[in-house]
Amino acid sequence: MNAAYPITLYTADTPNGQKISIFLKEAGIDYQLVKLNLSEGRQQSPEFLAINPNGKIPAIVDHQAKVSVFESAAILGYLSQKYACLQPDTAAEQLAVQQWLFFQVGAIGPMLGQLWWFLHGSTTHNEEAIARYRKEALRLYGVVDKQLAERNYLACNQYSIADIAAFPWLRTSEELDLDITPFSHVLRWLKTIESRPAVQAGLAESRETPAS
Repeated sequence: MNAAYPITLYTADTPNGQKISIFLKEAGIDYQLVKLNLSEGRQQSPEFLAINPNGKIPAIVDHQAKVSVFESAAILGYLSQKYACLQPDTAAEQLAVQQWLFFQVGAIGPMLGQLWWFLHGSTTHNEEAIARYRKEALRLYGVVDKQLAERNYLACNQYSIADIAAFPWLRTSEELDLDITPFSHVLRWLKTIESRPAVQAGLAESRETPAS
C-alpha cells in the first residue's frame, strides 16, 4: 500500500467502478489506483474483504482519515463532503441530490444490471425475464427524461454526484439493446456529461487492463 496517496481506489471496469474514477478526476484528487480483475476473484481475498466485507468493487481507503468506505453511493457522498466538491449549496438541492443518488442505487442499477445479466451473463435464454427488465429499464429512462425536461442536470441545474452515479449506467443503452431515441432529454444530458474531460479520463482509466 502506497500511503503517499491520500486515497486508494479499488475498482474495475463496471458502471459502479467508473463512478468513482470519474469523481476523483472531476475533483482533481491524487490517488492510487488498484484495478481488480474480477474473474480472478481477488475481491474475495482476505486483504480486500478487510476493506469491503461484501467482496465487491468499488472501495476506497482514505489514508488521511484511516477509514475505508465501500458501496459506490456511500463513496461518492463521503468524498463529495470531504472535498466539498460537486455538492449544491442549498439544503433543498442537497436533498434532491440524495434522492436521485438513491434512485440510481435502488432502481437504475438493479434493473439495468439484471437486464445485462439475462442478455449477456446467463447461459440460458429467459425471454420473460428479458422482457420484464427491458420494460422496467425503459420506464426508468422515462422517469429520468421527465426530470431532465425541467432542469439541466438530474437533481438540479448544477452538475452533482447524482449525475455521476447515473451516467455510467444510463450510457449503456446500446449494450442493453434499448431504444432510447424517444428520450430526448436523456440523450441531451448524456452528450453533455460525455463531453466533460474528467468523465472521458475516468472512463478511459477504467478501460485500462489491470496489472497482473
